[in-house]
Amino acid sequence: MDRTQLLNKLWEYQHEFGYISKNAISKISKSLQVSNIEIESVISFYHFFHKQPTGKNIIYLNNNIISELKGFEDIKTTFEKETGCNFNEQGNDEFSLFETSCIGLNDQEPAALINFLPFTDLTPKKVKLIIQKIKNGENLKDFASKTKSKIQYTPKEDKTVLFRPYVMGKSIKEGLKYSSQEVIDKITKSKLLGLGGAFFPAGYKWQSCKNNVDDIKYIICNADEGEPGTFKDRAILQHVPGLLYEGMILAGYATGAKEGIIYLRAEYLYLLPELEKLLEEFYSKNLLGKNILGVEGYDFDIRYQIGAGSYVCGAASALIESMEGRRGEPPVRMWSATKHGFKHKPTVVNNVETLAYASRIIELGEDFFLSLGTEESPGTKLISISGDVAKPGIYEIEYGTSFKELLGIEMSQATAPYFLQVSGPSGDCINSSEFDRKICKEDLLCGGALMVFNRNRDILQIFRNFMEFFKEESCGVCTPCRAGNFILTEKVKKIQRGLCSQEDLDDIKQWGKIIKLSSRCGLGKTSPNSLMMAIDKFPDYFNIKIAPSNEDQHVEFDMENAIHEFDSIIKDTQL
Repeated sequence: MDRTQLLNKLWEYQHEFGYISKNAISKISKSLQVSNIEIESVISFYHFFHKQPTGKNIIYLNNNIISELKGFEDIKTTFEKETGCNFNEQGNDEFSLFETSCIGLNDQEPAALINFLPFTDLTPKKVKLIIQKIKNGENLKDFASKTKSKIQYTPKEDKTVLFRPYVMGKSIKEGLKYSSQEVIDKITKSKLLGLGGAFFPAGYKWQSCKNNVDDIKYIICNADEGEPGTFKDRAILQHVPGLLYEGMILAGYATGAKEGIIYLRAEYLYLLPELEKLLEEFYSKNLLGKNILGVEGYDFDIRYQIGAGSYVCGAASALIESMEGRRGEPPVRMWSATKHGFKHKPTVVNNVETLAYASRIIELGEDFFLSLGTEESPGTKLISISGDVAKPGIYEIEYGTSFKELLGIEMSQATAPYFLQVSGPSGDCINSSEFDRKICKEDLLCGGALMVFNRNRDILQIFRNFMEFFKEESCGVCTPCRAGNFILTEKVKKIQRGLCSQEDLDDIKQWGKIIKLSSRCGLGKTSPNSLMMAIDKFPDYFNIKIAPSNEDQHVEFDMENAIHEFDSIIKDTQL
């Protein structure tokens, strides 16, 4: 047993005992030949591992901005009252309460995970009922929420790509008509981009892995969508998970990889039983395993690796570190993953949506994909919409669709939209003058999340939530991200207190530039994006927040003068 099994061993103890004791750490240390100190450092890095005893029922309440705007504080107070516990403390024998960042349920907020089962659209009344049922000994599985996000929109039937009817094995059978190089050529020709946020050409990545000759190669699916507001990958895993498996199998065929690993975020643990059941069906139909569909030497296996709660593991390099049993901190890389990736072997890392599209491209043909969308961004794209809209959920749109169309009566039915957050907190914010902009490479790409805020929402409340998120989720390795996001958070708080000057707004931009230029990973580099943009895009709002200038504003505090009267009274008393 090697170090790559560390997360799995930690989960065994966490699930069985509710925490990981010093005795457990010692046992794991001996079996994996990893020091106690290193194991403790890994435990402390992830949200869902605990070193102290917890209650029988662990409740994680989502605190992202959509939850906050839809009643988070009332839900939090009700949980504390009903359980007799406080959040982020040890709790009692029955309950432990923790706040956590986005759990992929933005369209059903407020939401929580109880023993990793979802409970959505919470109200104080619902919370009281849930806690009462738990106290009565009822099985959580019997009353947990059904969480399938509604597919609110797809193009006309002949233009829909992902959410058209699915036939198991169809893309694999189609792919076997071509050589491995021809499969890569089709993906390259389709101009399919990586859809996890970086938009790196998928075909180039597959080709690079194929060109690096080695006895072992890996296909890794990044199913760790942690960007607040994003739940598109969950929709694929619940509605058409077979497309993911087939995309991985095709990637293995194309590159020469024999093993696929799906890194599934712990927040989606409740999906695992159905996903593994489907995986067994793939094996039973010879779509996985040895000599797939009778093709000699075409072998491929898929297994799951469960994450443990870390936003930064959405970055491919950090994800690989995590899979290898270390803290999910992005390393300084000398090589791309396609040359030296997992276990230093050639590795392709694609996210769920990218692999699902790859499957459809081989099934339907690259020319069909190219006939949709725009010149530079062919095909369709999944957008998960939440916030001030009548119809939150999943939208499969053609590239080239405008934000105005997405907000309109035919789609999400937004109510008085004023502020849009595109691609999550690390993406772009746009104001009403930009609603005609289009989602495509030629204009503005969207990673998959669209949060809509109307005129009644306070922009500073939104950004305080965002910056608290980045402060909490920074892995802490590089100073610009660790210290910079703390400083930006304090600047936002200062503006909220009415103590902001123009100098503070200028400082935000300067610190933002430092973070963008010198952070180690892409997640750190993008953390100040939206706040910096908002200052320029909503000048009227921020100008109002600047405190009136006066001659006393920057006067230093005079301690001697402040205590002079007190000293006089003391002296008089002594006399």
